[in-house]
Amino acid sequence: MKRLLICAGLIAAAATLSAQMDMGQLKSPPATETTVIGGKAITISYNSPGVKGRAGHIFTKNGLISHDPTYPVWRAGANAATKLHTEADLDLGGLIVPKGDYTLYVDISNPAQWVLIVNKQTGQWGTLYDKAQDLGRVKLKTEKPPALVENLKYTIKDLGGDKGELLLVWENVCGSAPIKVR
Repeated sequence: MKRLLICAGLIAAAATLSAQMDMGQLKSPPATETTVIGGKAITISYNSPGVKGRAGHIFTKNGLISHDPTYPVWRAGANAATKLHTEADLDLGGLIVPKGDYTLYVDISNPAQWVLIVNKQTGQWGTLYDKAQDLGRVKLKTEKPPALVENLKYTIKDLGGDKGELLLVWENVCGSAPIKVR
């Protein structure tokens, strides 16, 4: 009985310490981007990795991401797969995405032309990609940002009316695609 109480106490203490941990101390802290376009919310939830001195060694053939089992398909974040939730049907760069929940990946096999993958499977770890679950793919407009971007960042811009833009930027790459709420 004494051991049971000690174990329970240790578990409670560990849970309390874990709950008190500052999110800024995580290697790839959770982040969420939500924007309302045409009266409907679009949300991307992801973990935001940092460059951490690895500039030029993230997206290369022998870089950080090349160690993922899904390479050259990247989880478009860190840890769990990146989530997309939309309250409306979308035209995302020519791909019709019905309202609902999805996972985002990016095919980085061509450094000059990334491809956003919208996948129907949800809730999985980021390295558990199933191509058979793809809803479709969208070519991203890729360009170099004006300066190195330390932490991965998603932005959804409301361009007025029913139009918007999805941006994914990290290290020395910015990928974007137009959004239209249907």
